[in-house]
Parts: sequence; C-alpha cells; structure tokens
Amino acid sequence: MAARDPEATKARIFEAAVAEFARYGIAGARIDRIATRAKANKQLIYAYFGNKDQLFSKVLGHSMVDLAAAVPVDADDIEGWIDRLLDYHAAHPEFLRLLFWEGVEYGSAELPDEAERQEHYARKVAAVQDGQDRGVISDAIPARDLTFLLVALADWAAVVPQMERILVGAEATDRSRLRASIKEAARRLVAK
Repeated sequence: MAARDPEATKARIFEAAVAEFARYGIAGARIDRIATRAKANKQLIYAYFGNKDQLFSKVLGHSMVDLAAAVPVDADDIEGWIDRLLDYHAAHPEFLRLLFWEGVEYGSAELPDEAERQEHYARKVAAVQDGQDRGVISDAIPARDLTFLLVALADWAAVVPQMERILVGAEATDRSRLRASIKEAARRLVAK
C-alpha cells in the first residue's frame, strides 16, 4: 500500500480547484469535480481548505502571491513591468479569470479576505507612490488610481480575448501592435 502524501494531495486539490474555479466561477464550481480531477475525496478538500468559498479565497490568494513574486511593480521601468505582466497573464490566463469571477460573484460587496487583499494592493500602490516621490514617474494621477489604470491596461485583453480578437485582430502582428500600444499608453500615463 502506498504511503499517504498530504502535501501532494493538497497540491493536486489546489491545481484542480484553480482549473475548476477559472472555468465555472464560484457558484458554478463543484467540489465533486475538483475531487475527481484531484483524485482525492471530498472530505479531504473540506478538511484541508474549508468550504467552497474558503477554497476559492485560498486559490485566488495564492495566485496573487505568485503574481506579486513573479512580477513586482517596478516604478523605474514601467514599460518592463507592463511587458512582464502581459507575459505572465499570457502564461497564466486562469489568474485573471479567477479575478473576473470574483468580480461577477461579489460585485462591490466586501470580500471574505478583504483586509489581506488591501495589504497586497497597498504594496503595489506603495511602489508607484515611491516612484512618484522620487520623481521617476508623474504624480499627476494619484498613486492608487495610476496603479489601477496601469493594471487595467495590462489585464484587459487577457480578460476579454474575444474583444481583443474582434477590435485589434487575431494575427501575431496585431497582438504585437497592441502590446506596443499598451506600453505607449502606460508610458504616457507616467510621463513627467
């Protein structure tokens, strides 16, 4: 009989949950499907992660930490940061799908882990504010708003790929042109 490996089981559950929530959202996700995909029983999911909402919060929170570690805000190189964000989202489209589903399901209501999320985003805003304080980027737009606008520029095409295809085009040259346009827009937002 094979020895149990709780960490491997948790990792399988987590991976299955990312795929399930990215595809179906919180309301549409099913613990049964997560269990089947992870080759784990439902009771283990509840024991390790709590209920479905708690599991979603943990999945999204972990994904946010991964993104923050992989692509920290760089006020000294906004274009490079935008490039890295675009690359990250191309490689990890599930992250923005999770955020989108969270927005659909919670709207403007408070999130279960809102305090932690505010801390997460406060670090991004602080990096932009630091760039403004040092005179590296313009302070014409408040740091919070500027961070929101820059993230929106980098994220939107991945959130609505159908609009990118329809409005911008479906060819690689179209996507390259859009990337250059996004970087130019970011450059103009932060220009002194």
